[in-house]
Amino acid sequence: MDFGNIISESFDYAKDAVAGKYKKWLMLVIATILLGIPLFGYLMKVLRGENPSPEVEDWGTLFVDGIKYLVVALIYAIPLIIAGVLVVWAGLGGLMSGTSEDMMTAFSLIAVGLIIIFILAIFTAVFEITGVVRLARTGSMREAFHFNAIHETIKQLGWGPYLIAIGILIIAGFIMGIIFNVLIIIPVLGGIICVCLIAPFTLFIARYICLLNDNAGIV
Repeated sequence: MDFGNIISESFDYAKDAVAGKYKKWLMLVIATILLGIPLFGYLMKVLRGENPSPEVEDWGTLFVDGIKYLVVALIYAIPLIIAGVLVVWAGLGGLMSGTSEDMMTAFSLIAVGLIIIFILAIFTAVFEITGVVRLARTGSMREAFHFNAIHETIKQLGWGPYLIAIGILIIAGFIMGIIFNVLIIIPVLGGIICVCLIAPFTLFIARYICLLNDNAGIV
């Protein structure tokens, strides 16, 4: 799999979507401000493989598709939420006990819990990424949890390349996180820039995921 080409094409896709197209970029910013729901609906179009990037229109459909996307994402997040609550509950119980032994135990539990959450997050991402593409291309929320079909898609790509692809997404997210943290320091203007950058960044991610699954011949 040519990751360099996929990254380059995804970057060009996101750039071409907004560069010099200020009305379209403004619509994407509005979609972001509206709790991100229509933006997620727009990303469903990107995941379907629409190229070049579509216009921001038919807001009713964008809202409906965005809600479907968020519901699927929330369901996939349930194990992480449960794990997070358990870690916090166990950690606070030990820290509030007052004894040094219990506090050390609490810190150990928190450390182990964070490792488990990280592993669980990777495992969840492995299936959620392709599940969301299946949702976008079939329109069926049930298909987002068709784990046998998702597994077959991953097998087509190969587990090694697929995990590398997820690693690249994590690195991209980390880089953007650094950029946002630097920008947010700038009063007012930094926040505005961050809001404006969310759409191009998510377009890059969506196109990257789209091309990744296209390599496996997903429907």
